[in-house]
Parts: sequence; C-alpha cells; structure tokens
Amino acid sequence: MDNNEVLGLLPKSRKNLLRIIFSRLGLVVITIIAELVLLVGAYLWAFSYFKWLVLVQFVFTIIMILYLFNCSMDASAKLTWLFLIMLAPVPASIFLWFTQKNFGHRMVKERTAELIEATKDMLQQDKDTLYAPELIESGTDDLCRYVNRSGCFPIYKNTSTTFFPSGEAKFEAMLEELKKAEKFIFLEYFIITEGFMWGSILKILADKAAQGVDVRVMYDGMCEISTLTADYPKRLAKLGIKCKPFSAIHPFLSSHYNYRDHRKILVIDGKVAFNGGVNLADEYINKEERFGHWKDTAVMVKGQAVESFTLMFLQMWNLTEQDVKWDECKVEASAESDGYVMPYCDCPLDGERVGESVYMDILYRAKHYVHIMTPYLILDNELETALKYAAQRGVDVKIILPGIPDKKIAYSLAKSHYSQLVKYGVKIYEYDPGFVHAKIFVSDNEKAVVGTINLDYRSLYHHFECATYMYKTSCVSEIEADYQETLKKCSAVTDESIKNEKIFYKVFGAIVKILAPLM
Repeated sequence: MDNNEVLGLLPKSRKNLLRIIFSRLGLVVITIIAELVLLVGAYLWAFSYFKWLVLVQFVFTIIMILYLFNCSMDASAKLTWLFLIMLAPVPASIFLWFTQKNFGHRMVKERTAELIEATKDMLQQDKDTLYAPELIESGTDDLCRYVNRSGCFPIYKNTSTTFFPSGEAKFEAMLEELKKAEKFIFLEYFIITEGFMWGSILKILADKAAQGVDVRVMYDGMCEISTLTADYPKRLAKLGIKCKPFSAIHPFLSSHYNYRDHRKILVIDGKVAFNGGVNLADEYINKEERFGHWKDTAVMVKGQAVESFTLMFLQMWNLTEQDVKWDECKVEASAESDGYVMPYCDCPLDGERVGESVYMDILYRAKHYVHIMTPYLILDNELETALKYAAQRGVDVKIILPGIPDKKIAYSLAKSHYSQLVKYGVKIYEYDPGFVHAKIFVSDNEKAVVGTINLDYRSLYHHFECATYMYKTSCVSEIEADYQETLKKCSAVTDESIKNEKIFYKVFGAIVKILAPLM
C-alpha cells in the first residue's frame, strides 16, 4: 500500500500530518532534530562519565565570560549569551561557536566580499551631486559617504520617485510597468505565494519571456517550507523564466539559515525599480485577510538611481553563478530630477549595520519630527537610546505598530519596550484595523526611507535588506501625509494602557526579552 492509499484511509488532520512527515520539509526537520539530539546526547554522556568535567566546565565558563566581555558583539547580545552560558556552559558555548565560525556560510561570505570588490567601481558618484550645498548643510553628504563606502550606492539627482501608500497601489503600478518591459525583468522577493497577485504577475512574466525578455526570479529559500514547492524553479523554467531560491533548505545544520534574503526588488530594463515592504502574496494587497487590514507601502524609482537596484540584484543572483554581467544590464536612464535619491542595501556578512546606522542618523539629526512605521519593535541598546535621546531633546518621535499582530512572541517583545520609550517621550500608536507591515522613517519634511528594514534584530543584524533613502523629493510630503492619515486609525499607547496590558504580554515579553537578540 503506497502513501496515497494510507492517506485515503485517514482523517484530514492525520493526512496533513503524514504529508508533512513524508515531504521534503518533513525529512529536513527530522534530520536536523536528529542532529541536535545527537549533540545534546553526546554532551550528557560525557558529563555523566567524567565527573571532573564539573571543574573543567567552571574554568570554561570563566573563559567564555571573559571572551564575551572582550568581543565586539552588541551589548544586548552579550547579555543573552551570558545568560545562556551561565545556564548551560558547554552547549551554549558550542552554539555560540557554531554561529560565529561561519559554519555553512563561509563560502557565501567570501563570495559576497568578492562580488562587492569586483563591482565597487561600476557605479560612479557624481561629485557635483555629492557636494551640493544643501546636502552638506544637512549632513546628508556624510551619510552618503558612509553608505557608499563600498562604491556601490551613490546618491542621485536625475531620478523621480512615486510613493504607494498601499500594496494595492503598488500592485497596479507593477502590472503596468511589467507590460512595458523590452529587455529584462529582475524580481527578488522574500515571499512569493501562489494566488491572485502572483498569478497576475506570472502571466505577464511568461508572456514577456516568450517575447525574448530575460526574466529572472529569486525568492528566499524559506518559501520552500511555507509557500512554494521545491521544484518551483523547474516549473518556471518551462515558461522560459530563470528562477532560483536563495539559501535553499537542506537537511544539515548550518548558521547560513540565519541569514535570509528579506529584500523586495523589481527592476525593469534598468529604467524602473520598485522597493518597499510589499511581498508577492495576496494578503499584501488585502485580497486575502490575515490579521485584519494589511497596511503596507512601497516606492517606484525611475531614472539613474535604478542602476543601484540592478546592481543589488546582480550581486545576489551571482552569488551562486556568474551568468549575468553588469555590462549586459547597464542602461543610461534619466528622469526629471525630484530631489536626491539613494538606494542602498545591508549585508549581514560584512560586519556593518547599515540599516540601523541610517535610521540612527535620521534620529540624531532630526530637528522637528521623526515618524516611524514598523511591524516589529525589538531594539538593541543603541537604537533605543537614539529614540529616547531624540524625544528628550524635543523632537516629535512617533511610532506606529500593528494593532493585530502576526506573531505573538514579537508582539510581546515590542510591548516590553513601551514603558521605557513612553517614559522618555516617545509616542507609540497601534493600528486598530489590523497589521502594519510598512517600514518607514520620515523626518522634518525633508528626509524619508521606504524599504524592507524592520526595527528588530532579524532585519538589523541577520537579513539581506534594502531601502530607498530620499532627501527633498516630492515623496517626502506624501509619506508624511499618509502617516497622518494612518495615525487617525490608531490608538495611542499611554501609561494607563501599559498598566492595564494583558498579563500574558507582560510576563511573556519579560521572559523572551532575554533571548531577543537570537530571535
């Protein structure tokens, strides 16, 4: 009797369970669990047979504590690792070593560095743009030098921007622009889910591929667990579309799984690019309801700044192969100038926290206001200090968060920050209709960032991310106007609401906060 016959004799719940067990995902999960059990079992066996390990463990713990105090790790992460090492010295130390020794992603790290070095001179910073008096006066030129230290992400002037206050608005514009494609279409998205949104896009992609347009699709490997089948690249290949996952899931332990491709990029012919929080799934356009109304945002860029997004895509695509050359995608694109635009990305393997640095630069330079939308609020010491400092010196700091969470753990962690932030003057609001997935910073009617970077450890430390920084573009006033409209649908977090918060969130938030840097 085969699996299908077995499934036919069982109730639906057990059918689903067996499908998972006998699927590729089930085998991967079972294999990884077996590896973990073997590691823990080996440690317990050694400890039970060698009593002198107690002394060795004590000395080992002291050494690890000294190591943590002298390493360059974030202070919050140090506290988490100290807690784990004091609780279980050897297993926690093995886990720390495992995450820090690049096990499973050393080759990716080396390849990333190689690609950055190879492409650092491909995009040239226009000196007249960088030394514009208004950029120097605002300090934006300093930020540009930092972001562009690798030579890949200049700031541009001859570029136009369009802001989309919803996933629905972005989706409509995407379809129109995709239909105009003549040379190439590059898509890089964290999540792709089969449904109305992706089906509508895929139909156009297949038509364009049939016309000879070079169509490439890349999605994060976690999609193979949640939304797409492992053979999805082969299925798209039959339509003439080149497709591959980033960091596909395999049945062995690897710290590489910690580094996900969280970017959302669409580039068309090197002339048009889309960026923002919107993935390619029906909930992002409210075609399917999950966690109430889904609030998201995006931006469309036209002109020379698109070349930065093209380069971002090629760097990621060429991590595993070298079949696309920059010369083949270089396009002289220009648009009517609309302020200054600087696309940029954040790589978790280069030791820099670009996304967090840009956010903190906005907070420290703000004179009047900084308004933020983010789905998650899991802060390290530096970012929390920057938020409180800005509020304490009179800047109007507001944060809009979801009213309906997608993850209870993340929601609990966000609430664990409320008391301290509100105490220091940061104003927090929760979006009553549902879930906020937008990642926005807007400040002083001059600066704005729209991208993929959340205020949590995953985005700031562990994910490949990207965003669009805008200075004095028409988008800035539109983003602020949308922020004010969204604010009307929110409830303010107050001392009273914090006091009356559900006991579950209070207790659970306090407990999991210890492990926040690992989440």
